[in-house]
Amino acid sequence: MGFMDKLFGSTAKEEKTMEKLNIGIILGSTREGRVSPQVGEWVKGIADKRGDANYELVDIADYKLPFFGTTDGTEQGIGDWNQKLADLDGFVFIVQEYNHSITGALKNALDFAREAWNNKAAGIVSYGSTGGARAAEHLRGIMGELMIADVRVHPTLSLFTDFENGTVFKPQDLHLTNVNAMLDQVLAWSGALKTLR
Repeated sequence: MGFMDKLFGSTAKEEKTMEKLNIGIILGSTREGRVSPQVGEWVKGIADKRGDANYELVDIADYKLPFFGTTDGTEQGIGDWNQKLADLDGFVFIVQEYNHSITGALKNALDFAREAWNNKAAGIVSYGSTGGARAAEHLRGIMGELMIADVRVHPTLSLFTDFENGTVFKPQDLHLTNVNAMLDQVLAWSGALKTLR
């Protein structure tokens, strides 16, 4: 606390914005043999070294969400999913490209929440034969509808140069700069948007 804060005191709103932000690194695939946990752990490792926020992996598979529209919405996983999202200030989506778009599991998870996404920021780390760029562009449109502000910097990983045999993640060093720049933007926007909630 600075001299002026000691003298005049700080407001609850100021104290809320000074707390470390909580950023969820969301694994966008649930299939058997997926590589998203490797990519997510890599991003988290980079993020944790920064020490500027609380970063955590959020695995959609842990919530066992049913198919959207086939349930009355009372399953425990749905409530737990919404609570987890509500506790986060921003997101990094680990996105893999399937048929030029995001996975069905990620779309389903996005649809199972509404207000918990609103007025938060997100970055995207994508991978695929073209770096997952087409999936990321689809995700940006969905995020706009959910009032998630997506940041510009977008690390793209190639199945041909960043994965060994398509299964072992071995990222090139050049991606480190982009991941840190993306995290800079996610934190800046997440902090700004927190004042709206």
